[in-house]
Amino acid sequence: MINFLFPGDFAGLQAGLLGEMKHSVEATTSMTLCVFRRSALFELFQHHPERAYDLTWIAAVEEHFLGETIASLGQRDARQRIAWALVRIYERLKAVGMEVKNAVPLPYRQQDLADALGLSLVHTNKMLKTLRDAKLAEWQDGMLKIKNIPALAEIALIEDPAPDIRPLI
Repeated sequence: MINFLFPGDFAGLQAGLLGEMKHSVEATTSMTLCVFRRSALFELFQHHPERAYDLTWIAAVEEHFLGETIASLGQRDARQRIAWALVRIYERLKAVGMEVKNAVPLPYRQQDLADALGLSLVHTNKMLKTLRDAKLAEWQDGMLKIKNIPALAEIALIEDPAPDIRPLI
């Protein structure tokens, strides 16, 4: 597990443009998958530059998120990594309108988060408990509730937790 896909994300964009995917994708929740013909992607870039820009923006944000993940592995301790992931995931879901009453759906397993952050399940569980006990973040029953984004972002070493407004395609 190296990443999470959320509503509106594109999976396999590079493969759609360059050929075969070099990784697999597994759905852990129900989802709707839209498949695009490779020629349709090229047509999008030719005839709808504003949508092509949106698609490029989404791909760039995804690459940036992966880069931040890699940097987190070397620069943040376990508590900071988990705080970083929760803030970034929360903000990504909020950006697509998934936030309700300071909570977003997060139907993954703690093991998935642990794997993505290079941590053991036991250590991940302990760090989530420290964040819960500090009344900063609570993840249970498939919902993530963050009670104090600025404080959690400070632990995560994030200067500005709010992402740019995300285009929807």
